[in-house]
Amino acid sequence: MSLELKDLGITEGTDMILEGITFTFDPGRIYVLMGRTAAGKTSLMRAIAGLLDFTDGDMYFNGEDFDVLPTWKRNTSMVYQQFINYPNKTVLGNVIFPLLRSGVNMPEAKAKALEMIDKVGLRNFVDRKPGELSGGQQQRVAIARALVRNADILLLDEPLMNLDYKLREQLREDFRELFTSTKDSVTIYATTEPAEALLIGDELLVMHEGRIIQSGVPAEVFENPNSVTVAQIVNDPPMSILAASVSQGTLSIGHALNSSVPAHLAGIADGDYQVGFRASDLAIGLDGEMTVQGEVDLVEVAGSETLIYLNTPTGYTIVQEEGIHVHHAGDKVAITVSPQRAFLFDLTGKLIAAPGN
Repeated sequence: MSLELKDLGITEGTDMILEGITFTFDPGRIYVLMGRTAAGKTSLMRAIAGLLDFTDGDMYFNGEDFDVLPTWKRNTSMVYQQFINYPNKTVLGNVIFPLLRSGVNMPEAKAKALEMIDKVGLRNFVDRKPGELSGGQQQRVAIARALVRNADILLLDEPLMNLDYKLREQLREDFRELFTSTKDSVTIYATTEPAEALLIGDELLVMHEGRIIQSGVPAEVFENPNSVTVAQIVNDPPMSILAASVSQGTLSIGHALNSSVPAHLAGIADGDYQVGFRASDLAIGLDGEMTVQGEVDLVEVAGSETLIYLNTPTGYTIVQEEGIHVHHAGDKVAITVSPQRAFLFDLTGKLIAAPGN
């Protein structure tokens, strides 16, 4: 029941939408497509669903040519960013509809629909119509309708994007439990959120400009991004990338910071590099081995965290602090940099070494 893509490509005029997509999706695992807006995630899903024609390559499902099947014959379900429900039908009516349409008799269809409604936590709302539900409840209806079909391929295109922060946090955990029940389906989930990818995915496919640029277990990709581009995509806020050099056992960052080469960079050849630091690995203060003065450019309070964007002699830097902290644009602050937390990339952006390796 595997879905196999071989060198899949889509070109529209002179624009390349997808290029060289080669991957095999197996049932029972949750594959997360992650990338910035316009990375090609939705286009790939639409091609799989038969809603977008590909111009190069091949697609097979269960060993058979999938491209020759018209859209209506492909046993796929797709959930979009916007909740798409039938406004004139109740919750039960929405969820039961695809079962009745496929010929399941009413008693069996109702039993299956109610079971799925239970799983998404909407049993007390079966007689309500979508307009009487919250945004999160409406999206649960759409998810239930997609899951109840027991489709061969389940496609979820950023289904939490338009929900508020707290609701997204709640539904991420619920969805992980729901999707693990689809053992016979190929499940593909698209997101721009690193936290979502780490929580939901069994395997992560990082997409950029229509290509898959790295894949693997989410935690492994997060800890060992193979390039600056992947490091930027899988970190939120993006990793701070700064010019650096190594010379005779000394690591220099910009023209302001110098320290002995940390253990994980031992043996690195002398030369020019780039170093990356996660916002959570930097701190405001003078407590570390390396410190640099910076000027606050922007402060953003995100839930229980404060993000401080700073101009420094080493480059533009983002610091993440736990809790709510008061900083103002123009403030001069000291930033602690830990060389032990440095990711090292060559000048082309390829990963040379990561902390912990």
